[in-house]
Amino acid sequence: MRDRMHDQRGAAAVEFAFIVPLLLVLVLGIAEFGHAFQVQGTLSAAAREGARVMALQNDPAAARAAVRDAAPTLDPAIADAQIAVTPAACPATGAGTTNVRVTIDYPMPFLTDFFGASIDLTGTGVMRCNG
Repeated sequence: MRDRMHDQRGAAAVEFAFIVPLLLVLVLGIAEFGHAFQVQGTLSAAAREGARVMALQNDPAAARAAVRDAAPTLDPAIADAQIAVTPAACPATGAGTTNVRVTIDYPMPFLTDFFGASIDLTGTGVMRCNG
């Protein structure tokens, strides 16, 4: 009995060494997914705010500024090329119903470089022109 117990010495340490990398990847994946989920929600909210401003003010520059103001936690230098406003102007009131669409393309950097450098996320907001 005593020899058998002596042979098992260190088995727990070896089993733990096999499991640690799997647990580490799982924890890092959960953290990265949670961060991406939060950024995606921020992008969607910012795009909706930009669409609302464009629909009410009919000003693409104001819509882009509203997008930047609605997403202060993201990279403050979101370029105009990343924010697409279509159409460029809402038609006159009697010209039928047209929707304005604001789309934000954002390359979200990962918290760690374990899964790569970044992932492209998109937020879209749509609203009828002229309220």
